[in-house]
Amino acid sequence: MAHVELNVSARNKVGKGISRSLRREALVPAVVYGPGMEPCPISVDPKVLIKCLDPDAGWNTLITLKGDGAFDGRQVIVKDMQIDPLRGQTLHVDFHAVDLTSTVSVMVPLVPVGKSAGEIAGGNLEVVRHELEVVCLPTAIPSTIEVDVTGLNIGDVLHVADIATPAGVEIPHDVNFTVITCTGHKDEVVADEEGEEVTAVEEPAAE
Repeated sequence: MAHVELNVSARNKVGKGISRSLRREALVPAVVYGPGMEPCPISVDPKVLIKCLDPDAGWNTLITLKGDGAFDGRQVIVKDMQIDPLRGQTLHVDFHAVDLTSTVSVMVPLVPVGKSAGEIAGGNLEVVRHELEVVCLPTAIPSTIEVDVTGLNIGDVLHVADIATPAGVEIPHDVNFTVITCTGHKDEVVADEEGEEVTAVEEPAAE
């Protein structure tokens, strides 16, 4: 699990004016919150933050905040990051403080591994869920959930209950929802009324 330190500064004032002032200084407003602590308004250099985020772990990078405030030494992950859709600039960051001995719920990317038998036969692999919620200790958050799809044939469906996870990692679910499907047409040789062999197209079975 990626683990880095990040220097941040406490801010005593909040509001749009303060936010604009921070951005003129190449900083952005942020907040730290979590169990056992009051929310702490802080400011952070967005460029330094982006560099801190592990390319694989992304927002789930475990960060130790450093600075003069109640947040000093807190272990956090990025819970939300507001981005200007036009300029691509970071506008605000939410840091969620975590307890290394207690489980957290985070979203982790799903990565299909291999080429399915159905694709080789001319079908298409469709990833229905690109991220999955996992529950585990902060130090055990996987960068990705890899799924071997080589055995999937046209018409096959992979449900969340079929997904294997690393030790100590669980995928909570009340419904056994679809994660990956392999779609397309299967050709089946059948006999017509006169006994001649013809090719019939079989649609994949519905879920």
